[in-house]
Amino acid sequence: MKRRHFISAGAALLTLPLAPSALLAQAVPAPIEYKPGLLTEHLRAGETVFLDFKADWCTTCAAQSRVMDKLKAENPAYLENVTFMKIDWDTYGRSQMAGRMRIPRRSTLVVLKGDDELGRLVADTREEKIRALMDTALAAATAG
Repeated sequence: MKRRHFISAGAALLTLPLAPSALLAQAVPAPIEYKPGLLTEHLRAGETVFLDFKADWCTTCAAQSRVMDKLKAENPAYLENVTFMKIDWDTYGRSQMAGRMRIPRRSTLVVLKGDDELGRLVADTREEKIRALMDTALAAATAG
């Protein structure tokens, strides 16, 4: 009988490391999926938009997403004030919009407000750099 309890307790402990990441994935809503015209619509509405040019197969993009999800979970003000938009690189990487913005590659993060680009990171996965860019977006969104 005691052996059964020990095995059950051990099995339950093995699931604990997965719990925080599962909760994080549930707590952070997915960004808006880009469609032509959508970016203009959000910028004209006065929103601060955080663009994430990414590809599902890109490991750098996945690393950036993990950092951004962590930061969003730690500070709900990001989600409350900034519009996060995912732009699929395979679909829109060669679009006029990406060309006009001079987006060099997937794993590019850009913050826009109105007609202004407030900041950008290219292929950077460092938490402090991504946090600084997200803080720039938050400051612009809450100014005034």
